[in-house]
Amino acid sequence: MNIYTRTGDAGQTSVIGGRVSKDDSRIEAYGTLDELNSFVGQAISLAEIDIFTDMREHLLQIQHELFDCGSDLAFVNVTESRYKVTASMVEILEKWIDAYEEENPALEKFILPGGTQLASVLHVCRTICRRAERRIVTLGERTQINPEVLKYVNRLSDLFFSISRTANAREGVRDIDYERSANVFRTK
Repeated sequence: MNIYTRTGDAGQTSVIGGRVSKDDSRIEAYGTLDELNSFVGQAISLAEIDIFTDMREHLLQIQHELFDCGSDLAFVNVTESRYKVTASMVEILEKWIDAYEEENPALEKFILPGGTQLASVLHVCRTICRRAERRIVTLGERTQINPEVLKYVNRLSDLFFSISRTANAREGVRDIDYERSANVFRTK
């Protein structure tokens, strides 16, 4: 099997149901999800110690689900019966967020992205996820999309924020407050 096809040499690429320009908003949206997926893979590689077994499993599941999101966005002609991303996937992310937040110290101020290597990469995942969300919004304004993809990606960025803090907490590294932040979060 050849990896190269030469069919994209003129700036067009295939999607489910047709061909579009490589800078089409559809390609921007799922291409950003692909970029995010690569950084999730990097996060998994950094979560080697036993205290991160649950995170590794969750992140691996997220990698598969990011492919599901991309697949749903690749349809030129929307076919709801073929969608892979569902409301139940969003609910699972919410359960994970709640569980990880139980481990995190109270949050009052904005924090700087960083800490451990794992936490830092998870913050990168969060910011790429937010960019993917913006790209999906743009696509959704131009054409019909599976609305669950947007909900999933929105919740996923929240998860990345929570687990980046959990990664720091589990390794005993304190989040750094943004020094000019007012108290913007309510304590529990």
